[in-house]
Amino acid sequence: MGWLDYLLEPLAYEFMQRALIVAVLVGAVSAVLSCFLVLKGWSLMGDAISHAVLPGIVIAYLAGLPLAIGAFAAGLLSAVATGYLKDNSRIKEDTAMGIVFTGMFGLGLVLFSRIQTDLHLTHILFGDMLGVSWADLIETGLVAGGTLLVVLSKRKDFLLYTFDPQHARAIGLPVGLLHYGLLAMLSLTIVASLKAVGIILVVAMLIAPGAIGLLVTRRFDTVLVVATLAAVGSSVAGTLLSYYINASSGPSIVLIQTGLFLAALVFGQGGIFARPAVEGQTEARTGSPTL
Repeated sequence: MGWLDYLLEPLAYEFMQRALIVAVLVGAVSAVLSCFLVLKGWSLMGDAISHAVLPGIVIAYLAGLPLAIGAFAAGLLSAVATGYLKDNSRIKEDTAMGIVFTGMFGLGLVLFSRIQTDLHLTHILFGDMLGVSWADLIETGLVAGGTLLVVLSKRKDFLLYTFDPQHARAIGLPVGLLHYGLLAMLSLTIVASLKAVGIILVVAMLIAPGAIGLLVTRRFDTVLVVATLAAVGSSVAGTLLSYYINASSGPSIVLIQTGLFLAALVFGQGGIFARPAVEGQTEARTGSPTL
């Protein structure tokens, strides 16, 4: 068998074809949203919401509804509850986040342990990319495509809100709508990634691409491109690697993304070996991207 045949061998299997398609979809949508989350300082918000969707998944299963509906509702409810606690109590946002999302995750585990189901907890937590069906693929494509369309079409507004909320409010942008809209897009992205990488590994998909893009370049449109290439490339490479070494796809993808992050950290414009910024290059000193 030649090298070309060896490399193309996975494409002969239908489950690998589905896995590669969903890898591209999940990589693209998580990369774009990752850039806004990292810039906003909401990296762990993805971690929190991803854990909070578990009770929604269980309740949707019991009600006979699509799991994506339950996951989205639970994630959005938790994000809104966190904002309400922050605005109407003396506790800070990170404290409210920790209480709400850990409570939701605990509730989900209790509910899951009390029902008889053919769902596997490990598949919910870590995903099952190689087990994605065509129906799952269509669902992921619709959710990911809709999320990408909204985020990219409103990227200037989202960018201004994440970088300078006061300026966004001053020029008349609906800051509240942008805030909860971004949280809704985050919940939808987690829903889109659920079947592929699970509610735990999706955290890496929502942090690493944006961090890589911001380390490589300072122009935000270029950050989006770099993050997307890094996420999609690592998703495809990780899926293929998992086939050849007989490993789980999700962890393989995360390991490759970690390697890309380390490379960007060392060699990128914002990396540890980057040249010092010259005077007058404010965006270089502050690390903020240009529009």
